[in-house]
Amino acid sequence: MSTIRWIEAQPRSARWHSESGLPLPRRVVVADDRMRAAVAHRLACEGTALLWRGDFHNARQLLRAMDRRVGRAAPGAARTPAETFRLHRRFRAHRARVLGKLLVLLEEDHTLALRRAPDVSRACVEAYGPSDGPVAVALTELLGVISAREWRENGVHVPALDARIHPHYGVFAPTRSEYVDLVARAPLPGPGVRAAFDLGTGTGVLAAVLARRGVRQVVATDVSARARACARDNVRRLGFGRTVRVTGPGLYPEGRAHLVVCNPPWIPARPASDLDLGVYDAGGGMLHGFLDGLAGRLKPGGEGWLVLSDLAERIGLRSRDELLTAVEAAGLRVIDRLDTRPRHSRVREADDPLHAVRAAEVTSLWRLAVP
Repeated sequence: MSTIRWIEAQPRSARWHSESGLPLPRRVVVADDRMRAAVAHRLACEGTALLWRGDFHNARQLLRAMDRRVGRAAPGAARTPAETFRLHRRFRAHRARVLGKLLVLLEEDHTLALRRAPDVSRACVEAYGPSDGPVAVALTELLGVISAREWRENGVHVPALDARIHPHYGVFAPTRSEYVDLVARAPLPGPGVRAAFDLGTGTGVLAAVLARRGVRQVVATDVSARARACARDNVRRLGFGRTVRVTGPGLYPEGRAHLVVCNPPWIPARPASDLDLGVYDAGGGMLHGFLDGLAGRLKPGGEGWLVLSDLAERIGLRSRDELLTAVEAAGLRVIDRLDTRPRHSRVREADDPLHAVRAAEVTSLWRLAVP
C-alpha cells in the first residue's frame, strides 16, 4: 500500500490513491487559503505536493490559477500532425503531474473536512467502492469523480435509442453519437439475426442499439469490471436485460455469432492510465485481436462490423494500407464501408493545433466477411 506522510502539528499519514497513475508524492506540505498561486505552482513543479486544509472553493480557485500558469508553456503546432500530437500529449502529462500535486484528504466515510466542501461521499463510493480508511487524492481527480456522478445521474441522450445512457466513472461516455448512428443504420446480415457479439461494450450503448434493432441475443464483453457493471445497469434501464448478456474479461465470448461489432480505441498510442483505455491502445492490440479472431467466430453468412475513425491515419500513427493488410491477413474481405463526419465540438475549435486534422476526420463502419 502506498502511503503519504506529512507534518500537521504531529506526523500524520494516509493511503495514496491515483486513478490516473500519478506517482506517490515524496514530499507533502500543508497548504491553506494563504497559499499564493505563484508559490503553489513553483512547489508543484519542483515535485512538492500540497495537502489542502483551507476552504474548498478557494482550492478550486487556486487550481485554476495554477492551470493558467501551466498553460503558458503549451506548445503550438509542430511541423507534422504526428509531432504536434506527441508534443501535446507530453504537455498534457506535464500539466496533469503539476496540477495533481494539489491534494485533498478523504476521511474514513469518504467526506471532506474542509469549509464549504460539498458532500462527495456518494460520488466517491461509486468511483472507489466502500472506504477502507482515510485516503489522499488529487483535487483534479476528485473533481472528475464529482463530474462523473453528475454524468451518471443525468445520462447522455443517444438519438439512435431515443433514450439516455448513464456512464459510470472510468467508462467512456458515448458523447460522439455519429459512431452509434452508423451501427443503427448499417444493414444487418440477413433477416432475423439471432446472435451478435459487442466487443468492448463500455456503457453498453452499441449492445442496446443491436437489441433495439431486433437482434434476439447480444453478448457484450469488456475487459473492465467498471464497464461491465455500467453496461448491465444501462441495458437493465432500457429494458434489454433479457436480450443482452454482459460478460468478460475476455475479448470474445464462447461460441459464434451472425454479427460481431467492435469499436476499439481509435488511437494506437500508450494510454497514460486505465482511464485512457477507451481512446488509446498501444499497438492497436484490441483492433488486431478483433480482426484475428473474427473468422473463427462468425456463423456462415455472418459479418464483422469494425467502427473506426481515421484520425490515427491523419495524424500519421497508422496507415490505411496497414489496416487493410491486417484485414487481409486475418482471412477477411471488406464488403462495404459506411462513412460519417464528426459532429463534436472540437471540430469547431480553430485554435486547436490539430484542428485541420480533426475537421477532416471520417468515422467508418467497415463491413467484414469471410471470403
